[in-house]
Amino acid sequence: MAQPSSRAAAPRAAAAAPRFTADDARKLVQDGGYNHVKVALTDVDGILRGKYISRDKFLSALEKGFGFCDVIVGWDSHDALYDNARYTGWHTAYPDAPVRILPETMRRLPFENDLPFFLCELADQAEAVCPRALLRRMLDKAAGMGFGLKAAFEYEFFLFDETPHSVREKHYRNLTNLTPGFFGYSTLRNTVWSDLYHEILSTMQALDCEIEGLHTETGPGVLEAAIAVDEGLSAADKATLFRTFTKVIAQRNNLMATFMSKWSNEVPGQSGHIHMSLVDGKGKPVFHDPKDPHGMSAVMRHFVAGQQALMPEFLAMIAQTVNAYSRLVPGFWAPTSATWGVENRTTALRVIQGGPKSQRAEFRIAAADANPYIVLAAALGAGLWGIERQLELGEPVKGNAYAKTFPRKSELPRTLWDAAQRLRASKPARGLFGDDWVEHFAATREWEEREFRKHITDWELARYFEII
Repeated sequence: MAQPSSRAAAPRAAAAAPRFTADDARKLVQDGGYNHVKVALTDVDGILRGKYISRDKFLSALEKGFGFCDVIVGWDSHDALYDNARYTGWHTAYPDAPVRILPETMRRLPFENDLPFFLCELADQAEAVCPRALLRRMLDKAAGMGFGLKAAFEYEFFLFDETPHSVREKHYRNLTNLTPGFFGYSTLRNTVWSDLYHEILSTMQALDCEIEGLHTETGPGVLEAAIAVDEGLSAADKATLFRTFTKVIAQRNNLMATFMSKWSNEVPGQSGHIHMSLVDGKGKPVFHDPKDPHGMSAVMRHFVAGQQALMPEFLAMIAQTVNAYSRLVPGFWAPTSATWGVENRTTALRVIQGGPKSQRAEFRIAAADANPYIVLAAALGAGLWGIERQLELGEPVKGNAYAKTFPRKSELPRTLWDAAQRLRASKPARGLFGDDWVEHFAATREWEEREFRKHITDWELARYFEII
C-alpha cells in the first residue's frame, strides 16, 4: 500500500561503486585473516541454502568453482524429495552441481564479526534450473533489445511474539502477534518498538540493502518495507537478503517473521509488489512521454500490455505456493484478474505517473513468498514479449476492479495446479525461459499441490465430520 518515492524506478544519481572482483575477494579474505567464508544460493522456493567453507576452498573456488549437491533444486521447502523432476532425483543419484561464486555480491555479516558472505549461482547445465540464472538470461535478453531494468521490491511481513519451538508446540494456532490491532502507519507502534525498527534498518544498511521506507501496515504486527531501487540482479539479490535476514533479526530477538502469502483469513495477505522501469543503453528512462496519455511512452504501453497478456500463463511463477491463491480474493488489496489501471490499487498492474525518472509500473499481483528471481524474471520476460510484438493496451480500469466483470482471457488460474498446467502449455514461457526451466518448475509446483492434497484441513473437519 505504500508508495515509494520517485527514486523507486529511477537510475541512481551518483556514479556506481566499482565492481567487486575475484581479485578483491581474494585480497579481502587473505588480508583479513578469515579462516572461513559463508556462501549461499537460492533453491526453487527462494530459500537461501548455504554453508561455511574454509579459506583455502574459497580461494580455489573463486577460480574453479565448487560442487554443491543438486538436491537443492530437487527438493521442496521442507527437504522432501520431488518424485516427478527430470533434472535430478534418485535416477541421477543426486550428484554435485557446479557452482560459481559471485564476487560482486559480497557482503559482511554484522552478526558474525563482519564475516564475508557471497551469493552463488548454479553453473554449466545446472544453469537451466537456477532461479538467479533465469533472471540473468532475461536481463541479457533486455540488453540485447537495448534496455536495462530498474526495479524495487516492497514487502509486507507479520511479526509474532513466538519462537520456532513455540509455533510448533501450538501447531501454528492461537499465535501471539507482536502488537494487537490495525495500526497502519502508526507512530505509536514504531516508537514503542523503535529498537527493533532501527535494528532492521541498520542491518539492511550494513548488507547493502537500503530500506527506503519502513512502517506498520494494516493488521496486527504487520510491517511494510520498501527496498531502494537498483539494477535487475542486484534488486533481486537485495530482496532475497531482506527476506532471509529479517527472519534472522526476528529470531535473534525471540520473535518470528513470516512472509507467507496469507497466514490468517482475518487479515489481508502479504504482498511483494515490484516497481519496474526500463532505461536505454545510456541509462536514460524510456517509460515516460508527456505527449501520450498518462505519460506512458509506447515502450511502456507495450511492456505493460505484455505483462497483462501473459499473466494468466505465467501465474505459477508469480503465485508460487498453494497458500498464494488464498491471497487472491476480492477486497483484500490483492488483484483477482489480469487488469491494469492508472494509480489504481485494485488492479494487477498499476501505472504510476510521474516525470522521466518516476514513471513506472507496479507489479501488484506478486506475493511476499515468491522467489524474487523467478517472479522478476516472469514480469520482465512478459514485458519484453509485449515490446517485441508491440502489443497495445485497452482502456485502463477506473474505480473498483473487484466490482467489475472482465473478459475470460483476463481470468487467472484459481489453483497452483491449474497455474502449473497453464505454464507447461505456454509457448511464450518456453520461448522465453526454455523447455528445461518450464518442465522443471511446473513439476515442482505440481508436487507442491499434491503435497497439499495429502492433508485434511480444519475447515473440512468442521464442515463434514458430524453433519455428512
